[in-house]
Amino acid sequence: MPDFLLNALLAGLVLALVAGPLGSFVVWRRMAYFGDTLSHAALLGVALGLLLDVSPTLTVTVGCVLLAVLLVTLQQRQPLASDTLLGILAHSTLSLGLVALSFMHDVRIDLMSYLFGDLLAVNTTDLAWIVGGSALVLALLAWLWRPLLAITVHEELARVEGLPVAAIRLALMLLIAVVIAVAMKIVGVLLITSLLIIPAAAAQRHARTPEQMAVGASLLGLLAVCCGLTLSWYQDTPAGPSIVVSAAALFLASFALPRRSA
Repeated sequence: MPDFLLNALLAGLVLALVAGPLGSFVVWRRMAYFGDTLSHAALLGVALGLLLDVSPTLTVTVGCVLLAVLLVTLQQRQPLASDTLLGILAHSTLSLGLVALSFMHDVRIDLMSYLFGDLLAVNTTDLAWIVGGSALVLALLAWLWRPLLAITVHEELARVEGLPVAAIRLALMLLIAVVIAVAMKIVGVLLITSLLIIPAAAAQRHARTPEQMAVGASLLGLLAVCCGLTLSWYQDTPAGPSIVVSAAALFLASFALPRRSA
């Protein structure tokens, strides 16, 4: 197997592994638009990385984390609805990123690779970022699993029981931010939300427990990565969109199986 294909496969599998349980919380808490906002903001991080001559992966990670903190702060202090705030932040950060890139006349980048992914271009450094970030997210997610389930099932009851609901909610947003930042190189800023949501939505139909859904979402994500890369290799299609198309096909296929009752 060529080195570039091996790097792409490993990066995709690692991302699918962490996107499964994290995507389950995105589905349960109806946070799809939050992920979309972060993915749009990632382009601003790319522009800042090029402007400051530092790793775009680092600036995207920092930018997504800061955006998550800003969103939580605005939700607590502003009377606007969450979807309104998300819409403002999503379009503002995306536009700022595009405007900043337009001023860099001496910089030539392939925006398509950031918007729609360039999995086959993942190098050893990118792979190290992806593995390290995903391992950190998985470890924190395992540690926070029960508190996250508690605030997802009944937030008010969790608050009465003494759980720091605001801090746990912020932690979940930060975990999503880190995953989107490290995954940008794989499926692009416009498609990462789909990889978080689609496998989890497909697994939800046949899972009896939260743990089954998380594991099922990871397995479906792993299968989608393998199918997408196979399609890309033999049919010369873009790798990132091919993975998402494969995930969508698996979601549709899940309707062919009888739904498991609780």
